[in-house]
Amino acid sequence: MKSNLNYLFDYPNLKVYQDDDSFKFSLDSILLAEFAKIKPKDNKIIDLCTGNAVIPIILNYKYNKEITGVEYQEFIYNMAVNSVKYNNLDNKIKIINDDVHNLTNYIEKHSVDVITSNPPYFKVNETSRTNLSETKCIARHEVKLNLEDLMKIVSDLLKNKGRFYLVHIPERIDEIIIKAKENKLALKRLQFIYSDFNKKPVMALMEFYKEGSFGVKVLPPINITGLETYQNLFKESDKL
Repeated sequence: MKSNLNYLFDYPNLKVYQDDDSFKFSLDSILLAEFAKIKPKDNKIIDLCTGNAVIPIILNYKYNKEITGVEYQEFIYNMAVNSVKYNNLDNKIKIINDDVHNLTNYIEKHSVDVITSNPPYFKVNETSRTNLSETKCIARHEVKLNLEDLMKIVSDLLKNKGRFYLVHIPERIDEIIIKAKENKLALKRLQFIYSDFNKKPVMALMEFYKEGSFGVKVLPPINITGLETYQNLFKESDKL
């Protein structure tokens, strides 16, 4: 496997390493990084399933915060480390190469202000195991991390009223909300992403509060077809 250096969409001077055959970052990560809100008082920020560190790099570009990314697969972890180095962010972004189930070995429980995650979307089946490389299968399917475990890990790490930002497929929203509630995470903002308003949404962006109150703000949908820039994409909808 060989990694290539590519521009990070419309973010000036930012580049990341990716591999065309085994792993490429997707628009999901860009949208999640723009959707997430980082406040001045937020000092401990974690990105789970960080891939090649797209989300930490964008969040640092926007907010100039120290961020920790966690990536299980060693080859992708190395791309993340190299991406961080290329962008001269070694003093701002730390990447951990380990299973997210082991995070309490590195991070104290109930100490994190914000967690972001673009996790595997799909449940494991025989087709997923045979039709994809191991790298792609782990990245896309719940081979190493399922939804239930993700929500438990997030809840264990977050402070009271800490925030969790998630991008996932709309087909699993009912399951996501149930698993979140079981782990004291309350859905507070929800936004659907479309490639065509005449078809079903392709993504859902969600904000959860640990120990949050009831009440969900459903934001106006966004059609990403034809968009040339993603920076500040959510500014207007955040005012509603």
